[in-house]
Amino acid sequence: MTDPDFPTDPHATPTGEAFQSDDLTPESGDSLSHVPVLADEVLEMLQPAPGKVFVDGTLGGAGHTGLLLAAGATVYGIDQDPYALDRARAANPQGLTVLEGNYRDMAALLAGVGVTQVDGILLDIGVSSFQLDDTARGFSYHTEAPLDMRMSQSGESAADVVNEYEAEELASIIYEYGEDRLSRRIARAIVAAREQAPIETTVQLADIVKRAYPGFSKGIHPARRTFQALRIHVNDELGALRDGLSAAEMLLAPGGRLAVISFHSLEDRIVKRFLLGSERLEPLTKRPVIATDEEQGTNPRARSAKLRGAQRTDA
Repeated sequence: MTDPDFPTDPHATPTGEAFQSDDLTPESGDSLSHVPVLADEVLEMLQPAPGKVFVDGTLGGAGHTGLLLAAGATVYGIDQDPYALDRARAANPQGLTVLEGNYRDMAALLAGVGVTQVDGILLDIGVSSFQLDDTARGFSYHTEAPLDMRMSQSGESAADVVNEYEAEELASIIYEYGEDRLSRRIARAIVAAREQAPIETTVQLADIVKRAYPGFSKGIHPARRTFQALRIHVNDELGALRDGLSAAEMLLAPGGRLAVISFHSLEDRIVKRFLLGSERLEPLTKRPVIATDEEQGTNPRARSAKLRGAQRTDA
């Protein structure tokens, strides 16, 4: 591994990071009240209409799904979060079929209900605002909570990672997924702290990272990148994205469209390279579509959102 205290990759500087819960306004209302980012732009790109079949691979708060349903489309919504699944099932809107699982497995999930081709696929990558707002999930470094970060509520947690991984492994995760040039220093601080007592809460970890930053006084909390890195690692978010893009490429019918919303540079880079390298997908935009100034002012989550799209060719 390249020494993360002295990165040589000019692209390692973060150009966008996922918002934490303090950046967001809690939602209210019914199960499909989530405010989706880039709503108009997504609809223009996907072109939903009666008779068309779509996949929302990251159902979340079902904001985008609601728009697709309103346009008359049939939607298969996929999510691994039990809370998201419960919300959508409770709302039970006409035209929506809810499937439990990770969108990386969408081909198998759809085959299980007899679907082999679709007209459009939406992937809204990252953590939903209601997940961030749920302090018990451990995504936020500002609120005392168990150090969890698992979207599926199963498997290895963030607490497992910080208490069991070697310093070199921790540094690699923080550098690769958090793009933090002080990753080695942070990893050493985590290992030293856990020798005194297990690291079990979000605030514990945030304080450890803050102390590892020399001269920090105010501004963006230094734990932000470490929390992002742990969340990405625990949920294998980038691996899921690569698998999901490959699955989408094969599921789309000729002329079908793919729309992907990402929220930081690591995700956007993967999407861009995949679309440019695909022999079956033709990019619809040369540059990512971003939110208008008005939307960014009213919806903080939209500030770092980037939308890329592609159309399935006859290949």
